[in-house]
Amino acid sequence: MLSYHALKNKPRELLAATGLTHEEFEHLLPAFAAAYGTLHPADQTTEGKPRQRLWGGGTKGTLHRMEDKLLFILVYQKTYPLQTMQGLHFGLSQPQANYWIHHLLPVLQRALSDLQLTPEREPEREANALPSSALVQEGAPDLLLDGTERRRQRPQEAAQQRAHYSGKKKAHTDKNLLLVNEHTGKVAYLSPTLSGKTHDKKAVDEAALSFPSGATLSKDTGFQGYEPTGVLTSQPKKSRKAKP
Repeated sequence: MLSYHALKNKPRELLAATGLTHEEFEHLLPAFAAAYGTLHPADQTTEGKPRQRLWGGGTKGTLHRMEDKLLFILVYQKTYPLQTMQGLHFGLSQPQANYWIHHLLPVLQRALSDLQLTPEREPEREANALPSSALVQEGAPDLLLDGTERRRQRPQEAAQQRAHYSGKKKAHTDKNLLLVNEHTGKVAYLSPTLSGKTHDKKAVDEAALSFPSGATLSKDTGFQGYEPTGVLTSQPKKSRKAKP
């Protein structure tokens, strides 16, 4: 069964399971505990009613430690397993895993927001928010733009099937654009979810992103022709195959 106590001295395994180093996990933990206390006060039940007995009484649950709660939701976010598999990792049934996922996701989102680590998401804010974003400016405004696709259930309607079928992946997918700070590896912008058939260049044009003056932007061939004003762009070129 997974627990933070078992992983905290295993940096490679902790990174693989959560996407965070030990230092990053410890930095997030106090904010997560504070957010949990705000959203789920100790003097109230999960339904928001006053407790009839002091908090901590009764049988201790599997996730009674705050660090294990954080580990649970980070593992779910990093690996996105079936709820049954998530439960098996932590000694929970599928209904219990479902409960904790929905119970802890808002807490994690609140903690990341309090630490100003959430990427921009709202289309109406992006043009003004990105140039001044701490996630963009940290280190230097050297950014990486990429598109990411993930498989989804095949839609039942024919029109939706065509819209979500990705010829590149040979599967039905959803797509998001990511703008990453190359110095920190932090995601500064995460686009709304798009259908897998949407071309990367079309998606970024419609996003109408604004960048800090003097920023650099690395991009792949999917964004060929995308040249935002005042930004130095670079695009890798495939090397020619060695002649026999």
